[in-house]
Amino acid sequence: MPENFPEKLNIIQVVKRYGSVGGMERYVWELSRELQRLGHQVTVLCERCHGDAPEGIGIVELGETAKRPRWLSQVRFSGRVTRWVQQNPDAARIIHSHERLGIHDVTTFHGPPFATIFEKDWWRFISLRVWVRLYLERRELETAQVIVPNSSFISRQLAHYYPEMAAKLSAPIVPGVLPVRPRPARHVPAEGGVVCFVGWEWQRKGLPLAMEIVASLRRTRPNLELWVVGPVPAELEPLFASWRGGYRLLGWREDNDYFSEVDVLLHPALAEPYGMVIAEAMAARVPVVISDVCGAAEQVTAEAGAVLALDAPLGNWLGAVAAQLDRTVQPLAFIRGWDVVAREYVQIYHHQVSSPHSSQ
Repeated sequence: MPENFPEKLNIIQVVKRYGSVGGMERYVWELSRELQRLGHQVTVLCERCHGDAPEGIGIVELGETAKRPRWLSQVRFSGRVTRWVQQNPDAARIIHSHERLGIHDVTTFHGPPFATIFEKDWWRFISLRVWVRLYLERRELETAQVIVPNSSFISRQLAHYYPEMAAKLSAPIVPGVLPVRPRPARHVPAEGGVVCFVGWEWQRKGLPLAMEIVASLRRTRPNLELWVVGPVPAELEPLFASWRGGYRLLGWREDNDYFSEVDVLLHPALAEPYGMVIAEAMAARVPVVISDVCGAAEQVTAEAGAVLALDAPLGNWLGAVAAQLDRTVQPLAFIRGWDVVAREYVQIYHHQVSSPHSSQ
């Protein structure tokens, strides 16, 4: 531990929206609360706090910017954070960002690098938006002392697109999961069962493939149902126009109690940096069948379910889902507390940050 670091740290968490309003935001919300419970001083810099501020955590609201265009919103928020840091110097604090900043000690990378655009058509680079986002991403990585990917999937992508930054990469720190109402042990009828799909961004998360899988299984399991959680039902109704029952569109749910009523989580995502719903399903003892491009795939053991290549033949997907419906032994609950996540970060703060930012 650097000599100028006390045992109890002064930590600044930076996120645009502070609250349980998204996957990344939930990560920061839970992490900050657990760091405070460990006795550290925690301050959150944000545009706005969504919800009641957790007790014992300082909140600095810098004011909201227009959400669109996104790149300009990122530029403006970054500028406000930099000005605040310069106007409030503190030689002992650690700045931990979850946004595209140019002034931080630790940055957590929550999604695929924007640099994946180099794999796409050349004409995309005509846009100013593309160059600004590439600049913000590279600046974020260059100025951080430690880069924390939130999954091994993201770690591999960062090392591929930014090999010169690979030495800064820490071991991934995957999200924790809160206790979930467990699915009771039960026998799934041979002709039925409930397959659940969860995801607001339903195209990216693979709903068309999930529908094809369940529709095919219904030829031999006519009472099988597909439950879809997340999207507005009216948006999806046209997709199910040819179905004659066998599905439920539940819309957005604040809770995840529905896990106690389903038999398999099907998540054939085309791209998924992590996939909190996968961890939550496993915590509820629901078997999972997911694609191999989900960051959470490394947490899915053979006992918990199945991981398939995204381009696997349809028959493989049918067999995997059927096997989970027919299983007689319930999986054990997946456990990863947010206190564990916080302790992993404390190890990074103590041992990998050499000299914290006071101003820049």
